[in-house]
Amino acid sequence: MADASKNGVAQEAVQNIKRSSKTMTEAEARQILGVTEDSSWEEIVQKYDNLFERNAKNRSFYLQSKVHRAKECLEEVHKPKEPETK
Repeated sequence: MADASKNGVAQEAVQNIKRSSKTMTEAEARQILGVTEDSSWEEIVQKYDNLFERNAKNRSFYLQSKVHRAKECLEEVHKPKEPETK
């Protein structure tokens, strides 16, 4: 990436590459929340609430953020599909 900056590649593109490498995968999100691919959305939310509250009591803001990002990631997977308009 350092070479890319020297070669005139837009700084924004380099930043986008760095950002995308930090994106949480679905597998990582499931592992953090302790759920499987077969888990219902209700089970995911229940695990999220439990872990978020437990880490709030322990003042572990880093773990709270990981739990929150995991839920956000899985929301994308479980979001109901909007009907197509013709």
